[in-house]
Amino acid sequence: MPNVYVEQQPPGRPEGSPITGYHLKLAGGTKAVDTTFTTQAEAITKAKALGHKPNVARVRNTSIGNPDHWRSAD
Repeated sequence: MPNVYVEQQPPGRPEGSPITGYHLKLAGGTKAVDTTFTTQAEAITKAKALGHKPNVARVRNTSIGNPDHWRSAD
């Protein structure tokens, strides 16, 4: 089961600015699907339905593949 990252949009947003959605991204940074999800839960559900292991951000500014920036959504 490959990892997929649930990344908030816009990435690296300033403190206090709203999250506009979530994307599912693969380890190379490419989108797993072309959908922008309104909630993190929707993105996690879709990732699991596609057979991926979803990871969610631990920090505001993330680097895909850096294990310190992500935790499992299981």
